[in-house]
Amino acid sequence: MPLAAQSGPVLSEDRHWWFHTRTASLLALLDQYAPPAGLVLDVGGGAGNMVHHLSRYGRVVGIDNARKPLRVARGRGYLALLAEATAAPFPDATFSLVALLDVIEHCPDDHAVLAEAYRVCSAGGLAVVTTPALSWLWSHNDVDNRHLRRYSRQNLASLLAEVGFDVLRVTYSFFLVFPAAAGLVLLRKLLGASPSLATPDEDSAYQVEMEEAPGALNSLLLRAGSLEARLARRHDLPVGTGLLAVARKPC
Repeated sequence: MPLAAQSGPVLSEDRHWWFHTRTASLLALLDQYAPPAGLVLDVGGGAGNMVHHLSRYGRVVGIDNARKPLRVARGRGYLALLAEATAAPFPDATFSLVALLDVIEHCPDDHAVLAEAYRVCSAGGLAVVTTPALSWLWSHNDVDNRHLRRYSRQNLASLLAEVGFDVLRVTYSFFLVFPAAAGLVLLRKLLGASPSLATPDEDSAYQVEMEEAPGALNSLLLRAGSLEARLARRHDLPVGTGLLAVARKPC
């Protein structure tokens, strides 16, 4: 099945500070380790929000087990297949880069998901993983997104190593906003408050809606995200609300 062109207009997610921060750091690390040219697998890729970023490393194929976001991805012209993360419909060693971006925290067997990523990754290829961090930050956002767990740096590194990957980097993310973000989570817990956000259970949403920041604040946080990416390129950040890992399959 031929793939349509994978570049396109900036999505609304690209203008949101959270997505921008994650993407900027992810690309900074991947550019540093330069995945070999080839195919890219976007596991749990949903509506294809990351395809236009991941396509700088090769042609992207997405898989997801939810039909609603897959319809959006296909409408954008992307190759997006209905499949489970533990049973990717591809031969061994097919992909030079496997992306699992905020995926494994949803999966009952995260070890099996990473083992499947290892299977379809080519020798010398890379895996990139992002997850929410620190169990004490559990909040309404985890509930709305149907997370099963949050991770520590050691926990994520151990999982990647257990399935066979050589772990290159594991850094916390959202480091620069951590004091404010963690404080807001704890304050909302104390007050028993949470925002009302659209979820895929509603007809109008194909993913959990992101909480918006006012324009000036969003602009400030966009700049903070770009700065954090420059820091993360050189240093593992000591704390944050998320984690970012890059690992290589041995040759």
